[in-house]
Amino acid sequence: MTIKARFRFKRTDFSLHVDTEIPSSGISALFGPSGCGKTSLLRAIAGLDFHPDGYLKVNETVWQDGDRFLAPHRRPLGYVFQEASLFDHLSVRGNLEYGVKRTPSNRRRIALDEAIDLLEIAPLLERSPSGLSGGERQRVAIARALAVSPELLLMDEPLAAVDSGRKQEIIPYLESLHRELVIPVLYVSHQLDEVSRLADHIIMLQSGRIAATGDVHDLFTRLDLPAANDDEAASIIEAVVSSHDAAYELTHLDFPGGKITMTRLDLPGGSPVRLRLAARDVSLTLERQSGTSILNILPVTVDSMKTLKNAQVNVRLMAGGVPLLARITRKSCEELGLEKGKPLFAQIKSIALLA
Repeated sequence: MTIKARFRFKRTDFSLHVDTEIPSSGISALFGPSGCGKTSLLRAIAGLDFHPDGYLKVNETVWQDGDRFLAPHRRPLGYVFQEASLFDHLSVRGNLEYGVKRTPSNRRRIALDEAIDLLEIAPLLERSPSGLSGGERQRVAIARALAVSPELLLMDEPLAAVDSGRKQEIIPYLESLHRELVIPVLYVSHQLDEVSRLADHIIMLQSGRIAATGDVHDLFTRLDLPAANDDEAASIIEAVVSSHDAAYELTHLDFPGGKITMTRLDLPGGSPVRLRLAARDVSLTLERQSGTSILNILPVTVDSMKTLKNAQVNVRLMAGGVPLLARITRKSCEELGLEKGKPLFAQIKSIALLA
């Protein structure tokens, strides 16, 4: 079961030409710089912009093909914009009930109480949207989008209009959508940190075309793509909590490449954890070091390398089949004699790991 999207159109200063399949589960991110076509593609999928040369099939239902065009209000989807766009003349409860009323009873798969609990907005129900913080407004907007029991949830840079503090407040709720609901999400963003924390699948757009598409772990570490060469380049590790060290307030994690120790996480054993490891926080050594303050030393092999313009080299490593990135100087690369397949050790400070 997939979402098949094919759209082609041209404006005076921009053209979009995409033909892709998107997984019908998890979070798929439309990722790329401003002006690359992310929102244009999202609006085409929503039916907000009609393009005659378009095709869209969601699971087994064709929403657009030739003369067939399902109007936006007939598409079973939820849409979360950059701005919350709540009805200020209605209470929070009224905004949510508006979403429920436009959904036929035989198609309601998400109970309103479930959306309220998931976004933890019960204390806000009788308040006016005008009295809410930016983060609270956006949580209500997400709950309203869920209240229509969508088969597809579209999110157009939902964190762009909130400050960094509110952003960190909302992200855990977005992660809960991933865990609790079986609804495919298309998430538009140009922020590496958001996408690396939330997405399973990436569609990288550049100038209205698809530059690459695939698993987030692979694409963010591919040296031929922009994300791996960005100043904020990072790899993603999926790990599981194995134990805690109460005396030193540390948590031990297992992943296919070995064991990782980091600052204590308030999670029970067996909990899944996604880590973001910045390339600049990884150093390399030919031999396993002893007498060092660095707690994480992983055996790795060199997969590929790319020299950057600023006398640095990006090194893609494999740790038990998991791709990692390291950013080192060209001098270090030459002195270590790095080449594809060379075994060595990656050193990672425990404080450098972001969950």
